[in-house]
Amino acid sequence: MITADLIIDSLPASSKKQALELMASRAAGLFFGNPDQVLNALIERERLGSTGIGSGVAIPHIKLPGLKRMYGLLARLETPVDFGAIDGRPVDLVFMLLAPVDSKTTQHLMALAQISRFLKDVNTCDQLRACRGEGLAAILAEWLKRQAA
Repeated sequence: MITADLIIDSLPASSKKQALELMASRAAGLFFGNPDQVLNALIERERLGSTGIGSGVAIPHIKLPGLKRMYGLLARLETPVDFGAIDGRPVDLVFMLLAPVDSKTTQHLMALAQISRFLKDVNTCDQLRACRGEGLAAILAEWLKRQAA
């Protein structure tokens, strides 16, 4: 679902909207041609309720037409932003999940659960916040390896 080219080490966003805009643009450039469609879907999802799950983490997730599989985009923000998170804390780690419209709900929920477990781990989040460069991908790979064991 996520590869090193889908990790943004330092996202220069100063607001929730700007973070979503920058991530939508990156996602569109990598595997989906229309950043406005991605952004509009993300904004609509946020209107239903914030995807800020607490502890400085957000997991925006949407379904889009035209995707062949699920994609994930992990970003560490340069400066935490207000995401309307359930605990009121600003967000600095964002994992955006994009799924095909026709994906089964169970697949989407399983992916969200896996991402949530990854980002609810305090040690993992501390490591993500402390490392630089390719370290983000290494932390994710190590976590996935531990989950498979």
